[in-house]
Amino acid sequence: MKTDLLLIPMSARWSDMRAAALAAETAGFDGLWTWDHLRDPDADASGPGVPEAWTVLSALAEVTHRVALGPLVLNVANRHPGVLANMAATLQTISHGRLLLGLGAGGSRRTPYAGEQAAIGQPVEHDAARAQHVVDAIALIRRLWTGEAGFARPDPAPPIIVGGFGPRMATIAGRHGDGFNTQALHPQLGELVRRARDAHAASGRDPSRFIATAFAGLDDAWLRPDSRARRRLQDVGIERLILLVAPPFDADEIRAAGRVLPAAR
Repeated sequence: MKTDLLLIPMSARWSDMRAAALAAETAGFDGLWTWDHLRDPDADASGPGVPEAWTVLSALAEVTHRVALGPLVLNVANRHPGVLANMAATLQTISHGRLLLGLGAGGSRRTPYAGEQAAIGQPVEHDAARAQHVVDAIALIRRLWTGEAGFARPDPAPPIIVGGFGPRMATIAGRHGDGFNTQALHPQLGELVRRARDAHAASGRDPSRFIATAFAGLDDAWLRPDSRARRRLQDVGIERLILLVAPPFDADEIRAAGRVLPAAR
Protein backbone atom coordinates (compact mmCIF):
# COMPACT_ATOMS: atom_id res chain seq x y z
CA MET A 1 0.00 0.00 0.00
CA LYS A 2 1.40 3.36 -1.08
CA THR A 3 1.38 6.24 1.39
CA ASP A 4 0.73 9.80 0.22
CA LEU A 5 0.32 13.22 1.82
CA LEU A 6 -2.47 15.72 1.24
CA LEU A 7 -1.53 19.33 1.85
CA ILE A 8 -4.62 21.03 3.25
CA PRO A 9 -4.85 24.36 1.40
CA MET A 10 -7.08 26.27 3.81
CA SER A 11 -5.19 29.45 4.77
CA ALA A 12 -1.98 27.91 3.43
CA ARG A 13 0.81 29.82 1.73
CA TRP A 14 2.49 28.60 -1.44
CA SER A 15 5.98 28.82 0.05
CA ASP A 16 4.93 26.48 2.88
CA MET A 17 3.22 24.06 0.48
CA ARG A 18 6.34 23.94 -1.67
CA ALA A 19 8.60 23.27 1.33
CA ALA A 20 6.26 20.53 2.59
CA ALA A 21 6.14 18.89 -0.84
CA LEU A 22 9.93 18.81 -1.09
CA ALA A 23 10.18 17.37 2.43
CA ALA A 24 7.60 14.70 1.56
CA GLU A 25 9.40 13.65 -1.61
CA THR A 26 12.74 13.45 0.21
CA ALA A 27 11.12 11.54 3.09
CA GLY A 28 9.88 8.81 0.75
CA PHE A 29 6.16 9.50 0.44
CA ASP A 30 4.64 8.19 -2.78
CA GLY A 31 2.29 11.03 -3.73
CA LEU A 32 1.07 14.54 -3.01
CA TRP A 33 -2.50 15.79 -3.14
CA THR A 34 -4.47 18.92 -2.31
CA TRP A 35 -8.15 19.79 -2.02
CA ASP A 36 -10.12 21.72 -4.61
CA HIS A 37 -11.69 24.47 -2.50
CA LEU A 38 -11.82 28.19 -3.14
CA ARG A 39 -12.31 29.54 0.36
CA ASP A 40 -11.90 28.56 3.99
CA PRO A 41 -15.36 28.52 5.61
CA ASP A 42 -13.76 28.86 9.05
CA ALA A 43 -11.44 31.81 8.32
CA ASP A 44 -12.21 35.52 8.21
CA ALA A 45 -11.71 37.69 5.14
CA SER A 46 -8.34 38.98 6.38
CA GLY A 47 -6.69 35.55 6.07
CA PRO A 48 -4.36 34.48 3.25
CA GLY A 49 -7.15 32.65 1.40
CA VAL A 50 -6.90 29.27 -0.26
CA PRO A 51 -4.36 28.51 -3.01
CA GLU A 52 -6.14 27.14 -6.09
CA ALA A 53 -5.62 23.38 -6.47
CA TRP A 54 -4.66 23.07 -10.12
CA THR A 55 -2.21 25.98 -9.98
CA VAL A 56 -0.51 24.42 -6.96
CA LEU A 57 -0.28 21.00 -8.63
CA SER A 58 1.17 22.54 -11.79
CA ALA A 59 3.86 24.28 -9.76
CA LEU A 60 4.58 21.10 -7.77
CA ALA A 61 4.98 19.18 -11.02
CA GLU A 62 7.98 21.35 -11.79
CA VAL A 63 9.65 21.34 -8.36
CA THR A 64 9.18 17.61 -7.63
CA HIS A 65 10.47 14.67 -9.66
CA ARG A 66 9.17 11.37 -8.30
CA VAL A 67 5.91 11.66 -6.37
CA ALA A 68 2.48 11.21 -7.93
CA LEU A 69 0.34 14.36 -7.97
CA GLY A 70 -3.41 14.69 -7.69
CA PRO A 71 -6.40 16.77 -6.64
CA LEU A 72 -8.64 15.15 -4.02
CA VAL A 73 -10.94 15.80 -5.75
CA LEU A 74 -11.76 18.38 -8.42
CA ASN A 75 -15.32 19.69 -8.26
CA VAL A 76 -16.54 19.19 -11.84
CA ALA A 77 -18.67 22.34 -11.47
CA ASN A 78 -15.58 24.54 -11.10
CA ARG A 79 -14.05 23.91 -14.53
CA HIS A 80 -15.60 23.01 -17.86
CA PRO A 81 -14.67 19.34 -18.42
CA GLY A 82 -13.50 20.08 -21.97
CA VAL A 83 -11.01 22.62 -20.67
CA LEU A 84 -10.08 20.26 -17.84
CA ALA A 85 -9.29 17.52 -20.36
CA ASN A 86 -6.64 19.73 -21.91
CA MET A 87 -5.41 20.93 -18.51
CA ALA A 88 -4.94 17.32 -17.39
CA ALA A 89 -3.20 16.30 -20.61
CA THR A 90 -0.82 19.23 -20.21
CA LEU A 91 -0.03 18.47 -16.57
CA GLN A 92 0.49 14.81 -17.42
CA THR A 93 3.15 15.90 -19.91
CA ILE A 94 4.80 18.39 -17.54
CA SER A 95 4.92 15.85 -14.71
CA HIS A 96 6.13 13.00 -16.96
CA GLY A 97 3.07 10.86 -16.26
CA ARG A 98 2.62 11.44 -12.54
CA LEU A 99 -0.97 12.76 -12.53
CA LEU A 100 -3.80 11.02 -10.67
CA LEU A 101 -6.94 12.89 -11.77
CA GLY A 102 -9.38 13.03 -8.86
CA LEU A 103 -12.93 14.09 -9.77
CA GLY A 104 -16.04 14.57 -7.67
CA ALA A 105 -19.48 16.10 -7.49
CA GLY A 106 -18.56 18.93 -5.11
CA GLY A 107 -20.10 19.71 -1.75
CA SER A 108 -23.85 19.40 -1.35
CA ARG A 109 -26.15 22.13 -0.10
CA ARG A 110 -25.74 20.64 3.37
CA THR A 111 -22.00 21.38 3.54
CA PRO A 112 -20.19 24.65 4.35
CA TYR A 113 -18.57 24.49 0.92
CA ALA A 114 -21.83 25.37 -0.81
CA GLY A 115 -21.02 28.96 0.14
CA GLU A 116 -18.02 29.12 -2.17
CA GLN A 117 -20.17 27.99 -5.09
CA ALA A 118 -22.71 30.70 -4.32
CA ALA A 119 -19.93 33.29 -4.17
CA ILE A 120 -18.92 32.57 -7.77
CA GLY A 121 -22.49 32.36 -9.02
CA GLN A 122 -22.46 28.60 -9.37
CA PRO A 123 -25.69 26.91 -8.23
CA VAL A 124 -25.46 23.77 -6.11
CA GLU A 125 -27.80 21.22 -7.62
CA HIS A 126 -29.33 18.21 -5.91
CA ASP A 127 -27.26 15.10 -5.37
CA ALA A 128 -28.43 13.09 -8.39
CA ALA A 129 -27.78 15.96 -10.80
CA ARG A 130 -24.31 16.60 -9.41
CA ALA A 131 -23.48 12.90 -9.67
CA GLN A 132 -24.62 12.85 -13.30
CA HIS A 133 -22.33 15.80 -14.04
CA VAL A 134 -19.41 13.62 -12.93
CA VAL A 135 -20.46 10.88 -15.36
CA ASP A 136 -20.84 13.38 -18.19
CA ALA A 137 -17.50 15.02 -17.41
CA ILE A 138 -15.66 11.70 -17.49
CA ALA A 139 -17.24 10.78 -20.83
CA LEU A 140 -16.23 14.08 -22.43
CA ILE A 141 -12.72 14.00 -20.98
CA ARG A 142 -12.11 10.47 -22.25
CA ARG A 143 -13.42 11.36 -25.72
CA LEU A 144 -11.19 14.42 -26.00
CA TRP A 145 -8.20 12.45 -24.74
CA THR A 146 -8.44 10.25 -27.84
CA GLY A 147 -7.29 13.25 -29.86
CA GLU A 148 -10.17 12.96 -32.30
CA ALA A 149 -11.15 16.61 -31.84
CA GLY A 150 -7.59 17.86 -32.07
CA PHE A 151 -7.15 18.11 -28.29
CA ALA A 152 -3.95 17.11 -26.52
CA ARG A 153 -3.69 13.37 -26.05
CA PRO A 154 -2.06 12.36 -22.75
CA ASP A 155 0.31 9.43 -22.95
CA PRO A 156 -0.47 7.56 -20.88
CA ALA A 157 -3.91 8.84 -19.95
CA PRO A 158 -3.96 9.57 -16.22
CA PRO A 159 -6.26 7.38 -14.12
CA ILE A 160 -9.51 9.07 -13.11
CA ILE A 161 -10.24 8.55 -9.41
CA VAL A 162 -13.78 9.43 -8.33
CA GLY A 163 -14.33 10.62 -4.77
CA GLY A 164 -17.48 9.93 -2.81
CA PHE A 165 -19.03 8.77 0.42
CA GLY A 166 -21.96 6.62 -0.65
CA PRO A 167 -23.02 3.78 -2.94
CA ARG A 168 -24.02 6.06 -5.85
CA MET A 169 -20.55 7.58 -6.20
CA ALA A 170 -18.86 4.22 -5.57
CA THR A 171 -20.83 2.74 -8.46
CA ILE A 172 -20.00 5.69 -10.71
CA ALA A 173 -16.33 5.32 -9.79
CA GLY A 174 -16.34 1.67 -10.77
CA ARG A 175 -18.44 2.00 -13.90
CA HIS A 176 -16.85 5.13 -15.35
CA GLY A 177 -13.61 5.81 -13.48
CA ASP A 178 -10.34 4.04 -12.81
CA GLY A 179 -10.43 4.35 -9.04
CA PHE A 180 -12.43 5.33 -5.97
CA ASN A 181 -11.57 7.48 -2.96
CA THR A 182 -13.37 7.79 0.35
CA GLN A 183 -12.68 8.20 4.07
CA ALA A 184 -10.43 5.61 5.68
CA LEU A 185 -12.72 5.57 8.71
CA HIS A 186 -15.93 5.30 6.70
CA PRO A 187 -18.16 2.76 8.49
CA GLN A 188 -19.04 1.11 5.15
CA LEU A 189 -15.53 1.28 3.69
CA GLY A 190 -15.33 -2.37 2.69
CA GLU A 191 -18.81 -2.38 1.18
CA LEU A 192 -18.13 0.76 -0.87
CA VAL A 193 -14.82 -0.56 -2.21
CA ARG A 194 -16.47 -3.86 -3.15
CA ARG A 195 -19.29 -2.02 -4.90
CA ALA A 196 -16.82 0.08 -6.87
CA ARG A 197 -14.72 -2.92 -7.87
CA ASP A 198 -17.79 -4.96 -8.86
CA ALA A 199 -19.07 -2.12 -11.04
CA HIS A 200 -15.64 -1.82 -12.66
CA ALA A 201 -15.52 -5.54 -13.43
CA ALA A 202 -19.09 -5.46 -14.78
CA SER A 203 -18.07 -2.70 -17.20
CA GLY A 204 -15.70 -5.16 -18.85
CA ARG A 205 -12.45 -3.50 -17.81
CA ASP A 206 -9.47 -5.07 -16.07
CA PRO A 207 -10.29 -5.11 -12.32
CA SER A 208 -6.60 -5.36 -11.43
CA ARG A 209 -6.08 -1.83 -12.78
CA PHE A 210 -8.69 -0.26 -10.50
CA ILE A 211 -7.19 1.95 -7.76
CA ALA A 212 -8.85 2.08 -4.32
CA THR A 213 -7.68 4.98 -2.15
CA ALA A 214 -8.66 6.35 1.25
CA PHE A 215 -7.75 9.41 3.30
CA ALA A 216 -7.15 10.02 7.00
CA GLY A 217 -5.22 12.33 9.31
CA LEU A 218 -1.46 11.97 9.66
CA ASP A 219 -0.87 9.68 12.64
CA ASP A 220 1.47 6.85 13.54
CA ALA A 221 -1.49 4.47 13.56
CA TRP A 222 -1.73 4.87 9.80
CA LEU A 223 2.01 4.53 9.23
CA ARG A 224 2.99 1.51 11.31
CA PRO A 225 2.54 -1.85 9.55
CA ASP A 226 1.41 -3.61 12.72
CA SER A 227 -1.42 -1.17 13.40
CA ARG A 228 -4.99 -2.41 13.29
CA ALA A 229 -6.00 0.67 11.28
CA ARG A 230 -3.55 0.01 8.47
CA ARG A 231 -4.27 -3.71 8.34
CA ARG A 232 -7.99 -2.94 8.02
CA LEU A 233 -7.32 -0.85 4.92
CA GLN A 234 -5.15 -3.54 3.41
CA ASP A 235 -7.82 -6.16 4.09
CA VAL A 236 -10.43 -4.27 2.07
CA GLY A 237 -8.03 -3.64 -0.81
CA ILE A 238 -6.97 -0.02 -0.31
CA GLU A 239 -3.88 0.62 -2.46
CA ARG A 240 -3.11 4.24 -1.59
CA LEU A 241 -3.46 5.78 1.86
CA ILE A 242 -3.59 9.58 1.73
CA LEU A 243 -2.68 11.32 5.00
CA LEU A 244 -3.80 14.90 5.65
CA VAL A 245 -1.47 17.57 7.00
CA ALA A 246 -2.49 21.12 7.89
CA PRO A 247 -0.66 24.40 7.31
CA PRO A 248 1.77 25.86 8.03
CA PHE A 249 3.13 22.28 7.70
CA ASP A 250 5.91 20.92 9.86
CA ALA A 251 8.79 19.64 7.73
CA ASP A 252 10.28 17.85 10.72
CA GLU A 253 6.99 16.03 11.31
CA ILE A 254 6.87 15.02 7.66
CA ARG A 255 10.44 13.75 7.74
CA ALA A 256 9.78 11.85 10.99
CA ALA A 257 6.72 10.21 9.42
CA GLY A 258 8.82 9.30 6.42
CA ARG A 259 11.24 7.40 8.62
CA VAL A 260 8.40 5.02 9.49
CA LEU A 261 7.51 4.37 5.84
CA PRO A 262 10.12 1.70 5.03
CA ALA A 263 8.67 -0.49 7.78
CA ALA A 264 5.16 0.09 6.49
CA ARG A 265 5.98 -1.17 3.00
